[in-house]
Amino acid sequence: MGFFLLILGVALWWAAHLFKRLMPAQRAAMGNGGKGAVALVLVTAILLMIFGYRMTDTIFVWAPPTFMVHINNLLVLIAIYMMSPAGQKGRLLNKMRHPMLGGMKLWAFAHLLVNGDLASIVLFGGLLAWAVVEVIVINRSEPDWTPGEPGTYGKDAMFFVASIVLLGIIGYIHGLVGPSPFGS
Repeated sequence: MGFFLLILGVALWWAAHLFKRLMPAQRAAMGNGGKGAVALVLVTAILLMIFGYRMTDTIFVWAPPTFMVHINNLLVLIAIYMMSPAGQKGRLLNKMRHPMLGGMKLWAFAHLLVNGDLASIVLFGGLLAWAVVEVIVINRSEPDWTPGEPGTYGKDAMFFVASIVLLGIIGYIHGLVGPSPFGS
């Protein structure tokens, strides 16, 4: 049952995010109420992914080396920074069209480095594949893009410090509900 819920959650995540691009007329017909419907589907997808992941039996596919934890933490820190407002308000990510999706890809890849079980491959591999497809779909549907005015390095520094703090908070909560990303 766990794998079914996990796969259903990943599929709903894909569907909710791609709905606007693949079915624009149907999404437009929903008006502002469509935002709430999509948000509800996304919350449902997240809950299905969480419960499905936790319910699956552990089926090891490979054994990641322990030093990958440090690489994972560094990549997740960078991913958090990429998902912050730095892409629009800072200077470093200003010319990157999809910093948030880039951060999502990096986050998913980092988690694949430290999790060698089948459920993790389905979850993080599915989200990584979604982020890749999402970038392709957006770029095809909106080929013209011009970066906004670059922000300041000061804003980049501020968002990076905030990312470090957020990594600590996320890591602490992660340790409460699952394995600690910072070791025992």
